[in-house]
Amino acid sequence: MNQPSQPTKGAKFTPKKISVIHRFFKRTFDIVCSIAGLMIFSWLMLIIWIAIKWEDRGPAIFHQERIGRGGKPFTLYKFRSMIVEAEADGAQLYHTGDDRLTRVGRFIRDHHLDELPQLWNVLRGDMSFVGYRPERQVFIDQIMEHNDRYALLFAIRPGLFSEATLYNGYTDTMEKMLTRLEMDLHYMEECSFWLDMKIITLTGISILTGKKF
Repeated sequence: MNQPSQPTKGAKFTPKKISVIHRFFKRTFDIVCSIAGLMIFSWLMLIIWIAIKWEDRGPAIFHQERIGRGGKPFTLYKFRSMIVEAEADGAQLYHTGDDRLTRVGRFIRDHHLDELPQLWNVLRGDMSFVGYRPERQVFIDQIMEHNDRYALLFAIRPGLFSEATLYNGYTDTMEKMLTRLEMDLHYMEECSFWLDMKIITLTGISILTGKKF
């Protein structure tokens, strides 16, 4: 799977102007597909909810403030995959082999099932199916110290699927965060309905074939 070309670091960047028609079809697609997804996967979401509750009796749904379009905060929802006290000592990035994961949590993370509640975020308009992955303010501040172009991402909605996640995986270091930023900027330069379909299709194939990312 070839990685897309990336904009040159430090180069002048002008986001592609997204037409009103593109925005309309993108939002319509988000609404229709998020409703369909919530209906189709409702049985699976119920099973995951029961499994999480059964394991440690803690809350099944995890919610956290993220920063989205326009730099505005919103509440992101996920199935809880870590112990309840996972961030008792402050914000920490997830890393491979993280011992904060529960048994159920490890399974749903490996298969990206923890993200299913974000279909609700897509329906609400907090997120789109494809965009950049939304981050917490504490990590955005750290990224901005290295590259202030992160603020350009606020022009679009963050996404459930991301070109950067597909090719770069989860970000557990600053180096990977900065690489992800370059790939997110590339997406903004090239964004189109067909690119969104490509990202969704390749991500779906990767999940179904068990690829770890």
